[in-house]
Amino acid sequence: MDEITTHQMGNPSDAIDCMITILGIESSCDDTSAAVIRDGVILSNVIAGQAVHERYGGVVPELASRAHQQNIIPVVHDALKQAGIDKSELSAIAFTRGPGLLGSLLVGTSFAKGFSSALNIPMIDVNHLQAHVLAHFIKEDENDTNQPTFPFLCLLVSGGNSQIILVKSHDEMEIIGQTIDDAAGEAFDKCAKVMGLGYPGGPIVDKLAKLGNPDRFKFSKPNIAGYDYSFSGLKTSFLYFLRDELKTDADFIEKNKEDLCASLQKTIVDILMNKLYHAAKDLKIKEVAVAGGVSANSGLRTAFEEYSRRYGWKIHIPKFAYTTDNAAMVAISGYYKYLKDEFCEYDVAPYARVEI
Repeated sequence: MDEITTHQMGNPSDAIDCMITILGIESSCDDTSAAVIRDGVILSNVIAGQAVHERYGGVVPELASRAHQQNIIPVVHDALKQAGIDKSELSAIAFTRGPGLLGSLLVGTSFAKGFSSALNIPMIDVNHLQAHVLAHFIKEDENDTNQPTFPFLCLLVSGGNSQIILVKSHDEMEIIGQTIDDAAGEAFDKCAKVMGLGYPGGPIVDKLAKLGNPDRFKFSKPNIAGYDYSFSGLKTSFLYFLRDELKTDADFIEKNKEDLCASLQKTIVDILMNKLYHAAKDLKIKEVAVAGGVSANSGLRTAFEEYSRRYGWKIHIPKFAYTTDNAAMVAISGYYKYLKDEFCEYDVAPYARVEI
């Protein structure tokens, strides 16, 4: 089994009938994760990564599903152990139904069905994208009151999604802007690949960007109407720029990789923040959040803080443990669905594609 990381918070008390204890299971891509949340408070969040994909420069679906099968039982065991509870104390099991890799989702869905049946407790299906947004409602302890108030805007940015979401309630969300081609995370990864920086590219670009000059190079920014995004043009201009420079200096990338990463990151962050700013201004909303894997990017986090100071935004930036795919966000989504008795039947099937 690959390396497992844990995030443990809270001290679970003795089981009481009125307590709602949710086991969350996440298996949408290449991270197998299980988490326990009791009455909205995080008790454990265990994640097993899959290093096998690094040699291929991307996630291989067949290998991912096989690794999930290997990881899911020990991950769930560790989540219950870290939470300090017995499986008999669980109120329900929440699982990611989609979107994601179908083979990976099948592993988590199948396990949830079996565990739910064995324990005779309800099962809750969770939308992966909604879960990223609801990660902001995870409480670190009973006194944690740092959750957003409705309505608020959430910028959801990852390898597959770049969306501006108007969040009206825990279960009512409206996409008001999204990418029409590549996502921001995809742009990071593809440009990193062109520079030969390895996989996953986003974190590597972020690390090198901290050492570079963000104003050294200028790259094209799209002119898209409304709140929608486009990153394919940026990716193409970056590729052509490198091609032309390499004609005169074969070592151009190596000599300038820090400045290239800093300038690329600044361009992507500027594109994201410009649309978000106009959406917040037009809708007169001052409470803004960010979610998804790219929310771990230091440049984007800094931009949120700057916009907060400049425009009086109240911002919500997730803990690093909740930026990438994790079961804590699935568990908190399941918690709010549990409150409304929104359970699912055993014949549900996972879906590879769906919107919020």
